[in-house]
Parts: sequence; structure tokens; C-alpha cells
Amino acid sequence: MNTQIEWLERFPLPVLITNEQGSVQAYNHLFSGLCEENFIKAGMQAEEIFARWKTQSPDIGLVEIGNNHFIILHRNFTWSSENLLLYLLVDGSQVYCLKEQIAQLGKINNELDTIIENSYDVIYITDREGITLKTNSAIERVTGIPKKYYIGKNVNALVDRGILKETVTFKVVEQKKPVSVIQKNFAGRETLMTGSPIFNEAGEIEKVVTNIRDLSELNALQKELEKVHELNNQYKKELERLKSNKLKNENVIIESQAMKEIYDMSERIADFDATVLLLGETGVGKDVLARHIYCSGNRHEKGEFIKINCGAIPHELLESELFGYEAGAFTGANRTGKAGMFELAHKGVLFLDEVGEMPLALQVKLLRALQEKQIQRIGGIRPKNVDVRVIAATNRNLKEMVSQGEFREDLFYRLNVLPILIPPLRERRDDILPLIHYFLDKLNDKYAVSKQFDRSLREFLYHYAWPGNVREMANLVERLILTITSKVITANDLPAEYKENEKSPVRYTKITTLKEAVEVAERELLALAVKNFPSTYRMAEVLGTSQPTIVRKLKKYNF
Repeated sequence: MNTQIEWLERFPLPVLITNEQGSVQAYNHLFSGLCEENFIKAGMQAEEIFARWKTQSPDIGLVEIGNNHFIILHRNFTWSSENLLLYLLVDGSQVYCLKEQIAQLGKINNELDTIIENSYDVIYITDREGITLKTNSAIERVTGIPKKYYIGKNVNALVDRGILKETVTFKVVEQKKPVSVIQKNFAGRETLMTGSPIFNEAGEIEKVVTNIRDLSELNALQKELEKVHELNNQYKKELERLKSNKLKNENVIIESQAMKEIYDMSERIADFDATVLLLGETGVGKDVLARHIYCSGNRHEKGEFIKINCGAIPHELLESELFGYEAGAFTGANRTGKAGMFELAHKGVLFLDEVGEMPLALQVKLLRALQEKQIQRIGGIRPKNVDVRVIAATNRNLKEMVSQGEFREDLFYRLNVLPILIPPLRERRDDILPLIHYFLDKLNDKYAVSKQFDRSLREFLYHYAWPGNVREMANLVERLILTITSKVITANDLPAEYKENEKSPVRYTKITTLKEAVEVAERELLALAVKNFPSTYRMAEVLGTSQPTIVRKLKKYNF
């Protein structure tokens, strides 16, 4: 055999060919390059060559040639009816790198298999012909069929057997883009199948990966979520109804957002024993809110709601009313003594109305009662423990009174733990008409009459400033019902002082913003226009604006 075979030179690695006896038959130039010059010859023994490289057996092994390490691989083959041996020398460093790459690829492949297997959705991989290559265990949950059944099966066969109603694989191959299909499988479960193509380097589809999501579970979860939302809405409505009934039972009428927020906050603090200070003008409903706090809290079942007006009782008697007295404490005292308001309110709530009217001398004793939860009767020698929550109220500016020396600063801060400012009626006009209807119904029932207020009177009452707030309103409604004989009461039936107020221009008793002043003027003009013109078009013409603007303004001011 010629030592230089043309095809042997095409090998990218050193190659040596011998006969069965080990005699050299052929080699390529890469192999000869590893030997000393003119050392290798045809017919010499391969053992002689490998002996120079300190290799015991030429069959297979590791040799060191120069600074390089080679692995010798060998195999038998037949050439021209002659049995030959082929020795292939592979660079050891390249083999090591290949091993590392193979190990890394194996690790990545295991990770991908783990990810696919742990996917909650079904992952189904086929070739372009529809032959199943891989799937995960999720398919068993969705179809009830073991995943090994699918391997090697053509998706068309699955359709023929009724396991699938249709397949997206061939749609993906045809359209060369992702395709989604919603269908029910043979188990009756609704599924979303999304197939995506995998292209090779030539741009041809090599595989199709299909993601199958069980929509039945998602639909069930969606229905459960809808039920939860529906129940939540029902509970909200029920709570609002119970709250509304509770307020009605307490004769509380609120429609304005400001008052709703105040009453919501009062319910949040109802179970705490911190002192509450109610601020606001006379007649805004401070006593009603105080009673609501009591009724909403846990003290409602334990003790009484005791109210005392600090400004209505003579100063010399106020101490005995608050703290009580022992027998014989002073001339005219009860022989057995008398319990004060603090003792009567034990486990309950003591409402100190008009607390700003309390004399300075008595404020010291009140402060001690709040701090130490103890009181001492007039003439008594031993203090008594009391468990009382105090709610105080005033229409005066206590902070200003402190600066003027009219109210103790330490008592002010003891009372001012939870301050609540109740806005006057003119600043919460959404409450005016509901309150009017409430008092009208209540007094009609009380006096067995059926009086009504016409539109002109309701408009006047809505825009009236109400300096006396709710108390003034209740008194005016009662006055009109008792003094006016006609069944329908109009603005012309108002007392003289109210008519004068109606004709007078708008006046301000405190500084306000220009925006608020403009709104007051707009409201007054619109009220006058509503009274004098039959349509919004005529009102727009007279007021020099557009009809849509008039409609929007009327809606804004609740006409």
C-alpha cells in the first residue's frame, strides 16, 4: 500500500495505518510531523515508533510528544480485501475541553428538563411532522393519561383517537408563527393551546413547542372570586344598612361627606377610653355625636351616658353636681349624701357640655379626676376610684382662652386628646333638606297634622345661613307648623326676621376664599332665576351664559 493515501490527508488529525502484524502501511503528513525527520518508513513496526514516545502498547493510551499530550484511538477496518489497523491521535487538551462542554451541556439539559417537568402548564414538544418528542407530567393532570403514552405518537393519531379535538402543530408549521386555540379535551376540560415554532439555521421549522393551559381551573377560580366580590358587596350594603338604621334609631340625619367622615371616625374611636373634645358652633349637634360615640362603644352595655351642662349650673353648685358630697357636708345637704355625675357615669360616659364655662377653681379638680381616675366628694376624706370616659364639648376657642388665662393649659391638653370639629350647617348644605324633612315628619306626627313645605320655602331654607344651626332649624320648623294654618307652607309664611334676611344682600361674618364667595353669589343668583324663569334657556339668556352651563350649575348646587 502506498504510504501516502489521498483520502488520508483529509483527516484533520494525525493518522497511522498498519497491517495486522503491526507493519506500517500508510500515514498522513500530520503524523509524520510528530516524528523525527526521516524516522518513519514504510514497513517498520509501529511498536518501534510508539516506543520512542514511551508508550507500552500501541493499541490505546496516552502519549507525550514534545509538550503535547495525545490520546491514541485505534480500530480495525478492511481496505482492498486487506485487514488493517488504524491509529488516530487526538489532542488530549481538546478532549478535555470537549468533556467539559459535554458535561456543561448535560447540566443545562437536566435543568431544562427540570423546568419543563415542574411547569404547571402542559409543555408539549413535537417535530415538524407532528411526532411527539417530549412532554411533562402536567399532561396527566389535564388529560388523565400517563405522559409516556404520548412519546413517539403523532398528534394526528391523538386526534383520531379522540384525545385531542384538533392540534395546533400543523397550523404553526403552515403559518410559521405562534397559533392559539381554545378547545375542550376528551375529558371535557376547557384548555388554551398555544403553539410556537422553533426555527433552524436555514429558517425552517424544526420543532413546535405547545403550551396547554387548563382554563377550567382558572374559570372556577374566576367564579369563586366573583362570588367573593358579590358577598363583599352584600356585606358592605348590609353594614351600610345597619349603620343607617342605627343612626336613624339615634335620630341622626347625615348626608354630607364631611359628617359621614366624622361619624365614621367616631365609630373607630368608640371602644377606646381616650378623652374626646367636640368643637363647633352652638346647635351643630355635639350632644348627638357624643351619644353616638357612647352607643357605638363597649361602654354602652356597662354603664350610663350622663350629661351635664357646665354653663347651665351655678358655679357654686357645679362641684357638688360633678363630684357629689357626703352627709352634712354643708347646710341643706342631703342627710345621706349624694353621688356626683362621675360616680353615676362609672363604667359609662360622662358628657361635659360647655366645658369652657367651667370655673378655674373647679378645673383643677377635674384635671385630677382625669389623670388619676379618682374623685373625692365634698366633705369626704377618702378618694373613690371611677372608671369613666369623658367626652367634652364647647363652642368656645379653648386655646385662646388658655392664652388669656381663662382656661388651664394642662386641662386643655388633657381634654384635647381626640378633637373633633363639627362644621356648621351652612358648610354642609347636603344635610339641610334631609334634616328639614326629618323635623317636618317628626313634628307632623307629634302634633297630628300633615303640613308641607313648598318649593320656595325649601329653597329659602337651603340657602339660609343658619347661624343657630340644627337647633334653630328644629325651632323654626316647629314654629311654622304651629303658627301657619294652611296645609302648604310657603316662603311668604316665614317670620318677619327671616324675610328681612332674604331681601338683604349676602353678608360675611368671617374671611373666606374668593372661590367660596363666588359660589355663594352664584347660588343666590341661580335660586332667584329658578324662582322667576320657567326654563334653563330663559335663565341662560337673562344671566348671559349658555344653557349647558346653567344645567351644570343647577346640578352642582342641587337645584
